Amino acid sequence: MKEKDIIKKLATTAKAEKEELISILASEDKDTSDLLFASARDTRTRFFGDKIFAYGFVYFSTYCRNNCNFCYFRRDNEHTIRYRKDSEEVLAIAKELADSGVNLIDLTLGEDPSLHKEGFASMLDLVDEIHDRINLPVMISPGVISDELIEEFARRNAEFYALYQETYNRQLFKKLRVHQDFDERMHAKIKARECGMFIEEGIMTGLGETEEDIADALLAMAKVKPSQIRVMTFVPQSGTPMAEMEPQDHDMELKIIALMRLLYPKALIPASLDVEGIEGLESRINAGCNVVTSIIPPTSGLAGVAQSTMDVNEGYRTVAGITPRLNALGLRVAEDDEYKRWMKEAW
Repeated sequence: MKEKDIIKKLATTAKAEKEELISILASEDKDTSDLLFASARDTRTRFFGDKIFAYGFVYFSTYCRNNCNFCYFRRDNEHTIRYRKDSEEVLAIAKELADSGVNLIDLTLGEDPSLHKEGFASMLDLVDEIHDRINLPVMISPGVISDELIEEFARRNAEFYALYQETYNRQLFKKLRVHQDFDERMHAKIKARECGMFIEEGIMTGLGETEEDIADALLAMAKVKPSQIRVMTFVPQSGTPMAEMEPQDHDMELKIIALMRLLYPKALIPASLDVEGIEGLESRINAGCNVVTSIIPPTSGLAGVAQSTMDVNEGYRTVAGITPRLNALGLRVAEDDEYKRWMKEAW
């Protein structure tokens, strides 16, 4: 089957065989890419209209017990930015983000040994406080935690659990996430879903993976029934074993976004401001994204993940900064009640 016929089938059925996905991923034909992106936009419009959701990002601890080879905040990186925000700082930042118009607060952190030691008591309380004081949904990204902690976060009504596999190639996973267990990571997501939480799954590209690896991931992530899926291009980080890798362009990321939209038409798919900043927003939205994430208040002292400082203090990674770009595309930042309505209907 020709690539254009595969895209038309995908847009109609939301189904594709592995070899069909590989064919799209490997194609260098511009007309094929144009059709892929147009089909993804049409699908997004069919399910979401002109709404784009916005997520406030609070990376409140950059300490981590893990030594992931790709991550700037890996345990042994002596050149990274280290800080812990206390609860009142986090709540103040979350309130500022809420007032600016975000639809969700994303509580992101490394696998902080101090939080593991205290049993995540302060983070559990933060979820309660954000619900009580700010009345916005919460996404947690604590890494791999026990079944008992997942159950407790679910009892506290943490709506989203974000835990990215990065790759479904087990050998590549071992190289990326040193001394971590592929199946344990998958189990945590499945457990959280069983407890009633929405799941965000994610992969990276530009790590040396093949088109076959990507196709496997796109199909396999259905196992965790994710409500939000994402892809980010790897950015080499100073002080890490992968610092000297050749940076890749973002063409593959955009193709993957579009295929995600066609395979999972009802899913939320983020356009992260953490890779190319505000200048990369339009291409990701035009590939089918319907969420803007990594929105960070200027001068808040927060770091990003892939690009720790890009566009932060200039104010471009804000709701005010993204709104003109979205409006120019005929889109708008959604209202809080629209996001909460999506949550009710999605579950």
